[in-house]
Amino acid sequence: MMERVNLFSAAYDEDVRRTSPLAARMRPTSLEAVVGQEHLLGEHGTLRISVDSGAPSSMVLFGPPGTGKTTVARAVAARLDAAFEELSAVSSGVADVRKALDQARARREQAGRRTILFIDEIHRFSKAQQDALLHAVEDGLVTLIGATTENPYFEVIPALVSRCELYRFRPLEPHHLRELVDRALDDPELSPATGLRVDSEVRDVIAAAGLGDARRSLTLLERAAVHARAAGRTQLDAATVEEAAQRKVVLYDKDGDAHYDVISAFIKSMRGSDPDAALYYLAVMLVGGEDPVFIARRLVIFASEDVGNADPRALQVAVAAAQAVGLIGMPEARINLAQAVTYVSCAPKSNASYVGIKEAMAEVEAAGAFAPPPSLRDTSYRGARALGHGEGYAYPHSNGVYTDQRHLPEGLEDREFYRPTGEGVEARLATFLERMRELRRSSS
Repeated sequence: MMERVNLFSAAYDEDVRRTSPLAARMRPTSLEAVVGQEHLLGEHGTLRISVDSGAPSSMVLFGPPGTGKTTVARAVAARLDAAFEELSAVSSGVADVRKALDQARARREQAGRRTILFIDEIHRFSKAQQDALLHAVEDGLVTLIGATTENPYFEVIPALVSRCELYRFRPLEPHHLRELVDRALDDPELSPATGLRVDSEVRDVIAAAGLGDARRSLTLLERAAVHARAAGRTQLDAATVEEAAQRKVVLYDKDGDAHYDVISAFIKSMRGSDPDAALYYLAVMLVGGEDPVFIARRLVIFASEDVGNADPRALQVAVAAAQAVGLIGMPEARINLAQAVTYVSCAPKSNASYVGIKEAMAEVEAAGAFAPPPSLRDTSYRGARALGHGEGYAYPHSNGVYTDQRHLPEGLEDREFYRPTGEGVEARLATFLERMRELRRSSS
């Protein structure tokens, strides 16, 4: 008997395929075709290994939008030949969750087929909705894949987090986005810019405008092509792309000269106590898609290298900002970074700690390490005292706190590696340190 074909359904599917946004039409169906996330999907990627085992755990995929979370969820289902049930936390309730679980149970009992239950924006599920998933996940009725732009440790109930593997998705690199733009433009069936010339530089502009988000770059490509045709142009240029984006596109290659030039200007502006310039270069990096974790690390280094003990609180502020970046992510983390940048920019400056460790390490590398004075050596093992270890040691707390005993090895008694400046807190340290050094010099 010939199978009947629903011509209306086929026509509908073809129309949807033809009129869907470019990002949807380009969505890959296999893990191998996914661009980016090599740390998860590469040959030794943790997510790839779990899926290839044939029995992956339930999981939560978290990271910025447009980085492939939904695409990966669909590709996992295809890889496992599993039914794919999708719920949106924005529009679904407990009843929808229970219905999906009932269908999964019936599918398992009748056809022996497993179900991938994908929940987009799972952080928006209430506690009751998340609780409804617990037994199904624990019993293996479904393999849950949740997607969220939030930190799951704070937005997903602990009981559900403990039953899932967590996979962090990173913003896509500029070369990833360029690869996607090229794929779209070079495929006649996909390209929204058929008949338009799009030079390499313009493709870079479109990729940069994505700011790590594939959907944003591909949507801009579609919109810019429409603008170019409406203006009667035969070439898609950067001006048209920026017109479509409704903003100036910042070309910032994280692996190129711009990266090194801007981060250099950023650090030198903070060192020069110019918070206005420092905030500007911070904005250039953030708008250009720089990893905020990289910026936070530079701030922590700067707090010790360039502020140091002139204001010891600078390191606390920088470390707190770095922790905040990991805690809440972008875009809100820009505020934490800005606070730290303005603080260290306005703080008194001292590189005495940086110079001190540099000189001390140069001394050791040039002349080797000298043994500590006998009075400072370890006395915790049997026979140490017989070797003279600890002999003559003056315990500061029993000797008025401040003692005149020598601590540097013989031959280095007068070396000064730390030379505090007269800035901020360090000015007080300089006065104290000079008293202590004079006390030790007078005893020799």
